[in-house]
Order: sequence, then structure tokens, then C-alpha cells
Amino acid sequence: MTRHVAAQQVERRLGFVEFVVLIAALQALGALSIDSMLPNLPAIGASLGVMDENRRQLVITAYLLALGVSQVVYGPLADRFGRRPVLLTGLVIFVAFSLLATLAPTFELLLLARALQGVGAAACRTITVSVVRDRYVGREMARVISLTSMVFMAVPIMAPALGQLVLMVASWRWLFGLLGLVGAALLVWTLTRLPESLHPEDRLPIQPRRIARAFATAALNRTSVGYILGQAFLFGGLLGFITSAQQVVAEALGAGDRFPLIFAICASFIAVASLLNARLVMRLGMRRLSHAALLGYVAVAAVHLAVVLSGHETLAVFVVCQAATMFCFGLASGNFGAMAMEPMGHIAGVASSFQGFVSMVGASLIGFAVGQAFNGTIVPLEAGYLLCGLCALAAVLTAEDGRLFQPHEVDGAPCGSPAE
Repeated sequence: MTRHVAAQQVERRLGFVEFVVLIAALQALGALSIDSMLPNLPAIGASLGVMDENRRQLVITAYLLALGVSQVVYGPLADRFGRRPVLLTGLVIFVAFSLLATLAPTFELLLLARALQGVGAAACRTITVSVVRDRYVGREMARVISLTSMVFMAVPIMAPALGQLVLMVASWRWLFGLLGLVGAALLVWTLTRLPESLHPEDRLPIQPRRIARAFATAALNRTSVGYILGQAFLFGGLLGFITSAQQVVAEALGAGDRFPLIFAICASFIAVASLLNARLVMRLGMRRLSHAALLGYVAVAAVHLAVVLSGHETLAVFVVCQAATMFCFGLASGNFGAMAMEPMGHIAGVASSFQGFVSMVGASLIGFAVGQAFNGTIVPLEAGYLLCGLCALAAVLTAEDGRLFQPHEVDGAPCGSPAE
């Protein structure tokens, strides 16, 4: 059955809009589990006796690392048993360990529950990418990814405010209970509405040699790896901000009471970029759009670092530069992911897990390093952004054989065609 016919079948069952919203909601579960924590880190630390502010960042990092590592397992399982059962299992795991986090009496047990939450959420990230790749290709795939990213990015805009609201009326523990309820709702929605996207004849047995060959194929494709690494570096810079955002805004900028608003303003620019990308990618192509955004990311980081080092940083300057950085990230990241998956249609499950593993684990380690470097100033954050942007540029240049803005021939389609 062709991918086009399969996509039509999905749209008849739940509609294109519902499909996009469900995929976005599943992906957003991870963002909700991260960003809603940010205003609660001081309360969690105070409640569980963690006085080192940088150590509290482990509540974020433990989740992210487990989410990244687990994706290696989900890919082969999804190729063998289908997308739906693996996704449902991940949601069950997420709900169960959200409950454990709610009850955790020590910081160490909370970190364990957070890591296992990440194991469950990893299924949402890996399987949704595979489902989209099962149904769409080329610029149409990039359009779907951009639309899901647009809905997905509404969560970081609202999540810190949600976390702050929970803290105003109840203990931080109730936030984990709320995450469990959201996970349960998505479990029911997926169970009742999302059909299987992997056809029985396309299922692959779990054979170590075959899986190793598939991972080798994904790891040795220069274009795919280049864009995966580019995505990891850009996301790593962003995670450096996310892990230390509460400290940056409260300590370096003295605006802790306005943290949810500041975070929402900055994060909204990723949603704006994703919306624009969904409209422009069909006309301009993934490479032209994302390469321009990457150069913008580097330029903004360089200018902002210069401003900080010159001693002219203000809250307004920070918000403008951070919003511009997130806007560039929004235009680049989704397209990088689509271009990394484009040559991997025959091993979509393994490829998406490989992509998720490299990009998430790499970004988590980078973000952790940047966050741990926080010293009461914005210098480590902006230096991290600039270094990550330059590394991403090097990765993309390697993927493109030293050329930027050049459409490629994909799956037999001519350069500049919708399959680019």
C-alpha cells in the first residue's frame, strides 16, 4: 500500500486536524514534563533538602537523559510489534511513574521516578516520528512536523505558568499527579482513535544482526547524521537555557516573579516560527529555510554575547535576543529532523530511535554542562549558545559537502521538487 493511500486512510478515521493535534499532544507530553517543573525546582529542593541550586537541575536532566537513551529500544520494538502497542506501553509506564514521583519521599527516589517517566515518554517521541514518516514524505512531511511543532510549542508557553499555578494552590507533588492524569488521557485517546500505521507485511523480526545493520545504515549516512548532530547542538543550546532558566531570570536578571511571563514570551517565538515554517517550507524548501535560520541563530548568539560582555545587558535586551534565538531554532530544528529522516524511510523505526537517541542524549549533556556552568551571570548561557550554533553549522556543512541553500534530489524527485 502506498504511503499516500495509507495517509488517506488515517485521515478518514480521525481527520487530518485530529491526527496533527494528537501527534502534537503526544510529543508535547515531554515538554510539559520538563517546563512545568521550572518554577517548582526551588520548592522541590527545599522540601527534599537540596540546597545546591545547580543540583536541582538534575530533576530536568535525569528525565531528559532517560528519554534519550530509551529511544534506542523503542525503534526496533516498533518495527517488530507495530507503532500502537509500543506507544501504549510507553504511556502506561509514564502514568505509573508519575504516581511514584508524586509520592517520592527523597530526592534520590524522585530522580529515579523522573528517569522512568522519561523512559515512558520516550515512546511518544520515537513512535510519533515513525508514524509521521510512515504516512508522509518530503515537504509534506516537513509541513506535518511543523504543524505538530506549532501545537506542541503552545505547551512550553503555558507550562511554567501551569507549574506556578499548581504551586500557588497546592504542593509541588500535585504537579506530578497532574502529569499522570494528562498521560492517562492521552492513553485513552490513542487507544480509541489512533490506528496502526505499520502494515503487517512491513514488520521486521528482532534480529540483532539486522538491527545492527539498520543502526549502522543510519549512523553512516552523512546527510542524516549531519542533520541529527546539527539538531542536537541547537537543542543543546536551548536546553542550557531551560535547565538554568529559573536561575537566570531570578538571579542574573532579578525578575524571578515574572519568570512564567518571560519564558512564555520567549517560547512563543518557536510557535510563531513553526507556523511560518509550515507555510513557507512548501514554497522555499527545507534547506533554504533552515540554513538561513541556522546562520541567524549564530549571529544572534554572537551579538548577544558581545552585549553581555560589554556590560549593557538588560531584561529587555535579554528577552529580545532570547526570543530571536528561539525563533531561529523553531525554523531550523523541525526541518533538520525531517531531512535527517528523509533517506531512512526503509528503516523508519530504527532511524527515528537513533535520531532521538543522538539528538536528545547529546543535547541533554550539552544542556547539563551549560546549566552547571551557571555562575550568577548570563555569560555561560550565551557562550553556550554561540558554541552550539557554530558546531551545528559545522555539522550541516559536513552533511551538505560544504554547500548551503542547495536543494537535493531525494527518492528520485528532481531538485526543488516537493520531495526535497
